[in-house]
This record gives sequence, structure tokens and C-alpha cells, in this order.
Amino acid sequence: MRAVVNHPFVLAVVSGLLLFCGSPGGGNFWPLVFVALVPYFLGVLQVRQRVRPFLVGLVFGVIHHTLHLYWLVAVLGKYGGLPLPVAVAGLALLVLYMALYSAIFASGAAFFYHRYPIGVTLVVVPALWVGIDWFRGIFLTGFPWMDIGYMLYSVVPIIQVADLFGHHGVSYLVVLVNCLGFLLLGGKYRAREVFLLTALVAAITGAVLVYGQNRLAGIAHRMAADQTRRIKVGIVQGNIDQSRKWSSRLKEETVDKYLRATVLLKKRENVSCVIWPETAMPFYPQSSPFTDVLQTFARRLELTVMTGAPWYETIDSSRSNQEYFNSAMLILPDGRLGGRYFKSHLVPFGEYVPLKRLLPFLAPLVEAVGDFSSGKIEKPLTLVDGAKAGVLICFESVFPELSRKWVLAGSNVLVNLTNDAWYGKSSAPYHSLAMSVFRAVETRRSLIRSANTGISAFITPAGRINKQSEIFVDWSAAADVVLMPTMTFWTGYGFWFGPACLVLAVLGIVVGCTRRVWTEDRFMH
Repeated sequence: MRAVVNHPFVLAVVSGLLLFCGSPGGGNFWPLVFVALVPYFLGVLQVRQRVRPFLVGLVFGVIHHTLHLYWLVAVLGKYGGLPLPVAVAGLALLVLYMALYSAIFASGAAFFYHRYPIGVTLVVVPALWVGIDWFRGIFLTGFPWMDIGYMLYSVVPIIQVADLFGHHGVSYLVVLVNCLGFLLLGGKYRAREVFLLTALVAAITGAVLVYGQNRLAGIAHRMAADQTRRIKVGIVQGNIDQSRKWSSRLKEETVDKYLRATVLLKKRENVSCVIWPETAMPFYPQSSPFTDVLQTFARRLELTVMTGAPWYETIDSSRSNQEYFNSAMLILPDGRLGGRYFKSHLVPFGEYVPLKRLLPFLAPLVEAVGDFSSGKIEKPLTLVDGAKAGVLICFESVFPELSRKWVLAGSNVLVNLTNDAWYGKSSAPYHSLAMSVFRAVETRRSLIRSANTGISAFITPAGRINKQSEIFVDWSAAADVVLMPTMTFWTGYGFWFGPACLVLAVLGIVVGCTRRVWTEDRFMH
């Protein structure tokens, strides 16, 4: 029985389960994240065969990513119109792709463990993890869904280092602590080595906490001093069922629901600006009578409204060729249509087909939502009282570089419009919220999140969630949103820590390949 429990594959499965229990929308018990990888490391690093660590990593990756992406079956099947076997196969392919990164990490970690002193291993193995995460986040449009650092989104003092390192800095700390746990459990080391390794990790963790408390105090002081730089903003969460959302028969009902909720919010909170979710208005504003209704409504309430809506542009003089966009648009207090933003980072196989000309047979995958074109980030949308909004539509909040571009373009507040109804009652909306928290901390911008079915929220520049909704409920709320002009180190330099970690790991592998093994048996040190 003991041999079964200690089998590397079993240990990998245990780690995958522990991570899920520590993640938002899973078990939500974040302290588990600091020990969840220890069984995985025990399984990876206590074997000598060259192939075995790769396979252990693959098993871990399959379990870990299946538990965090299972909701894709509903997205592809229920809303994408694919047969259940095809939807399951789609999930399996994505999970296998993601698991390959875990397998590569496992092989690299075993390499460092068997060729370098234990202190080097402790520092470089977390760097390898972070470097691989960074690469996965940019390769083939990127898919950095729920990197391990995001699981600490609610631990406000720790996540403050994101304004220096991005979320990868938090990931490094998590893997570092797990690596220490493995080294203390998995090998026999002299007391002096144990003390030095523990002291190093304690010092790094302490520095992170001290920095975090210092930044929180500084932000609190600045927010108190900048009370005039606030706007009162409202959110309306319409909770429109995805199966009813695009029904031509029910468009009037959808529009009326948002109008009535906004009137009540205006009376209750006296907001000057209200944010509606992604595609809250299920029609093309250029050619719909509902546009006049919205303009009259905004003028009557003297209200700025930001809403998501589909949009089209004619791209030739014959007006026979059009491009379609997932857009955010403003309706100004005088009733005029204001600025627009067209979503720039589209969902592959959800909003467009990559290499469409080479893969025409995949076109039916996007029939349910349309074949959209991408826009680009130019200038922020002006809301009220000097608020300049950088807009993130749907899963654009997953990509740190987009919020950075908005801030560099002059945004002093971030707005995330999303429709998470696709995810159903799963862990995915909680994942989306967790990642949005880091966008606020990295840039020190308030983030207003308006979601069709939740989770809507107001997030402060310190990463605190001021107010948030439940999922699949009608909800509206207002909050004073701080406009901070701070330019963080991360905003200025962007992705620097992830690439630096990858370079360090690659150099370590190159050097390790050119020198002899440091010790023949790490377990008899």
C-alpha cells in the first residue's frame, strides 16, 4: 500500500487535486497552494530515469488543467453547438497541450536537481516554472489561464509585488516555498544546509510581506489625499440567459431590463456613469431602432453609459464587404454616441478561426458567435470628470500586456466588460475575477468589472475587492472609484521577470550539459 501511495504518478495526481482545492472556485483554501506541489516534486525529483520525470509531469499537467478547464466542454458543446464527444476531444487536446509544459518543467527540474548543488536547485527550479509559464502566455496568441500565482489573489499583502514583477513574481514565491518543502522532506542534508535554505526562503517571503505592507500604506495615504480624484460609477449585471440573449423576439425585453435597473441605480446612488457588460445590447447600433431609445435614455438621465455591443464597419465603397467587431461604446449625457473600442485580442476558435484559409473545415466552430475582426488599442474612452478608461473585453483581462498598453496610452482606470454566461455555474468566473485583481495591482489602476451573469466587482488599485456580485443573479451597485496617476515599474518595463527567469533556466541547462554531475546520489548527501 505504501508503495502505491508513494508512486510518482499517484503523487502527481495528489498535487493536482491539492491545487484545485486551493484555487478560487475550487476549494478556495489558498494556504494549500504553498504545499500543493510538494508531492509532485517528490514524484519528479526522486527518480533517475530520463523519461520518468517527463511522464510524471504529464500526469500532473493533465490532472491540474482538466480540473481548471473542465467548463470548456459546456462552452464548446452547449454554446458552440458541437457534439459532446467532439467537445470532450477539444478539451482533451487543450489539456494535453497545457500538460506538455508541465512535462517539460518536470524534466528540467530533475536535470537541475541531479546536476547542481541544492542551493542552486532551490533558486533555479522556480525560475524554470515561471519562465515556462511566461512562454505559454505568449506562444500562439497565449493562454495564461490561472497561472499558479493567481491563486493568491485574495492575499493582498503578498500580491503587491505584482507592480514590480507582474503576477509571475507571486508564482515564483509559491514555487519557491514548495521547492523548499520538497528539499526538507525529500533528502538528507546537513543541519547547516537546512538552516541556510530555510533562512533564504524566509528572507524572501519576509521581504515580499514588508514590501506589500509598505505599498498598502502608501496607497492608502495617497487615496486619502486624492479624494477629489474619484468618480461614482455604477454597474448593472443584467443576468441575461445566453440561450435568450440573441433572440430577436426578446431584444426589447433585454434592453428594457437594463434601462429599468439603471433608473433604479441612478435614483438610489446618484451615479454619473454606469457600466453595462459585454454585448449587453444584442444589436448593431448603426442599424437598430433601439439605439435611439438608448440615446434618449442617456439624455433624460444625464448619464454616461458604457456598454458592450456588436459593431460592423464597411470596408469597401460597394458596402457589400463588412468587418464585424466585439465592441465597447459610450453613450454620452447629451445622447451622442461617444468613443468606441474594438476588442483586440480575440478568442481563437471562439471569435475567429486561426489560419482560416488553411483550415476552412473549422469555420463551423464560430458560427454561434460570428467571425470577428480584431481592433487595436489607441486612446482611452473618456467617461466623466477626467476618467479615461482602458477597456478589456471578456478574456482580455487574462493578458497583462493589454492593461499595460492602456495605461501607457493614458488610462487612469480600467474597465472589464465580460459575458461569463458561457462558463455556466463553474469555477471559471472565479478564475476571471482572480486574474482581474492582478491587472489592478500591476498598473495601480482601479478596475471596474461588469459581467452579464457575474462576477461583477469594483477592485481598488491595491487589489482589494470593494464590492462583488454572486453569479447568475440580477445585481447592481455603485462605488467611488479612485483615479490614480501612478506609473508602476511593471507598467514601465512590462514582461521582464518571466523572460529573465527563462534565460536563467536555459543558461543553467547549457552549463549543466557541459560539466560533470555534481553528485552521484542526492539522497545520501
